[in-house]
Amino acid sequence: MRTLTVDDRKAVVSMMNRILERIDPRGQHTGLTDPQEALNMSREKPFDVAFLDIEMPEMSGIELAEKLQDMHSRINIVFITGHQEYMPQAFALYASGYITKPVTEQAVRDVLEHLRFEIRVRPLKPVKVQCFGNFEAFCDEKPIRFSRSKSKELMAYLVDRRGALCSVEMIIATLWPGEEADKTRKSMARTAVMELAAAFDNIEVEDILIRESGGVGINVSLLDCDYYRYLEGDAQAEREFIGEYMTQYEFASETRANLQAKLRKE
Repeated sequence: MRTLTVDDRKAVVSMMNRILERIDPRGQHTGLTDPQEALNMSREKPFDVAFLDIEMPEMSGIELAEKLQDMHSRINIVFITGHQEYMPQAFALYASGYITKPVTEQAVRDVLEHLRFEIRVRPLKPVKVQCFGNFEAFCDEKPIRFSRSKSKELMAYLVDRRGALCSVEMIIATLWPGEEADKTRKSMARTAVMELAAAFDNIEVEDILIRESGGVGINVSLLDCDYYRYLEGDAQAEREFIGEYMTQYEFASETRANLQAKLRKE
């Protein structure tokens, strides 16, 4: 769930974010004191629910709600105020709820259970990865589209590395074995990373690609992966593995051999 809280008091914004993080720890919760900044962020990507203070100095919550609804008609608006006389105006905008201050966690929970527009909830692990046999990746049971084969191979390599950060040099050695890590190859490696990030953006899965100064990795907590489940002793994954692992990629030969040795022992 993507939520937005706008209130001219920072203390209220901080409190709302703490409440929302307890209710939905895997959600994305944004708290702002500037209504214009809220509009700018909403243009980039819509929020599911907006909690708006009605009385704000530069732009009222009512005005902000109207602008947000103009951009995204199915946004759930919840007004927060200490004055009940605003309630008729709030519900004239077909708001999803109205919370009077001081805000309580139970009040927020009650509102979220009765939203006007349903929120599409993604599974806890939105990306499914198949390593046994050929490597494939899916979202919502549909294959993820990669603009080039190298970006798909990069994802496979990051999955094989199980979350460990991989430097540009490591990526070059894997995707272009035998080639020097010169300026051209480094540029190609960075392009593969950008294309992989774009593939995840297209399916609206965030925070799955980890990019830090030490390199690039993948957030394994967001993957439903047969290889990972096999390592954890999952019975279904053990039945699925018959000795084949990322068969189209040479870099997977070491992991493949280790898995085959484990299979022979069993």
